[in-house]
Amino acid sequence: MQFKSTRSAEKPVSFKEAVLRCLPKDGGLYVPTSIVDLRQFFLYMDGDTSYPELVATVVPPLFQGELNPFSATRVAESAFDFEPQLQRVDEGLSVLHLYNGPTGVFKDFGIAFLAAVMEELLKSGGRAMTLTATMGDTGASVAHAFAGRRGITSVILYPSGPIRGLDPKTFVPSGGNILPIQIDGNFDDCQRLIRDAFDDRAFTERYSLTSANAINIGRLLPQSFYFLYAFIKIKKELSGDLFFSIPSGNFGNLIAALYAWKFGLPVNGFVAAMNANDAFGNYLRGKSFTPHAPIMTISHSMDVGNPANYERLSAFYNESPAVMRNMVFPEKVSDTQTLEAMERAWKRYGLMLDPHSAVGFAAAERALQGDMEGGHVVTLATGHPAKYPDLVKRVTGREPETNDPLVALRKESSPVAVIPPRIDALEAAIAGAC
Repeated sequence: MQFKSTRSAEKPVSFKEAVLRCLPKDGGLYVPTSIVDLRQFFLYMDGDTSYPELVATVVPPLFQGELNPFSATRVAESAFDFEPQLQRVDEGLSVLHLYNGPTGVFKDFGIAFLAAVMEELLKSGGRAMTLTATMGDTGASVAHAFAGRRGITSVILYPSGPIRGLDPKTFVPSGGNILPIQIDGNFDDCQRLIRDAFDDRAFTERYSLTSANAINIGRLLPQSFYFLYAFIKIKKELSGDLFFSIPSGNFGNLIAALYAWKFGLPVNGFVAAMNANDAFGNYLRGKSFTPHAPIMTISHSMDVGNPANYERLSAFYNESPAVMRNMVFPEKVSDTQTLEAMERAWKRYGLMLDPHSAVGFAAAERALQGDMEGGHVVTLATGHPAKYPDLVKRVTGREPETNDPLVALRKESSPVAVIPPRIDALEAAIAGAC
């Protein structure tokens, strides 16, 4: 599989180059030039197949010539000592729990794969530096996945405010490879600084810069694997159409689901479950896309008015407009409806949901009462309910269960530097710490 830019017809690149270079020179995003049919590899798997086994099986044909069965197995086993859990709650509805990783968010799956595959790709020599912006969860996930990875330094940019969930023993000044830096500004300043860094080709090449954010195809593409995993876990019980309900903010999971469909996943459609931001609602209905300022909601990780994956979704839409019109169904869920869904899930099924997962749950219920009646919807639970203990307890009356790793994520950490949002300040901080 090779990759091309969403903006130009420049020469396609390999998976290794797309991962380690991250962004094309024209400023677009990498997308596959063609899709590999994986049906012969996963259709015959059964419910006893583990997640690492699935990943190790589908990776070699996806990246033929770059990762062989032995290297793919090393990547899968190095990345995943955790896996998704599929829970069937009634005849028409299942929940795919994606918060079983070390930091309790779905991002653990894509980031863990990216860290392991980068280390594998760099075994023959070379170094890389990841540059990531985060408001919280992503930073802890990146730090956990990349800690100790040979040949890689991970720079994590935080806006003003508390930094949580990082182990100082992994920091670069302590002999580790994690470099948390706080920006004197907001999250937009962090993202702007990252764009400035990638626009500065000399800076990018000097540090072999790439990213662990969803702009990196090496993080986004492996998110398709858990859709395949859900299918092999439920296929024996299916008697009708299969759908997925996907909480959507930056739309990485929706893009990954569409790739899974192209890989051969026998699915009949996807619900793009959005909160009040409804970023792509009109676009998915065939109208023009208009970015807007984020609207604050209780599902705050989905508060995105200008999704980073717009160009990838647009590229897919331009290639397959009929697919987008007939397979992707936008649903808008308000905060009130989100809270009501959390309450129904608890009372009916004893199921605790965080507010992001509840958006997907509410959209799935709505779909089953409409066009998808008689089918089966798998809705994604993207975050651990213990990350929102006060809200979950207020809705359900019970404190969500937690564990030691999640408790540790609440501890505050200090950055190695606090800098203004300027490229010269960033380089000085990197040079001073490394």
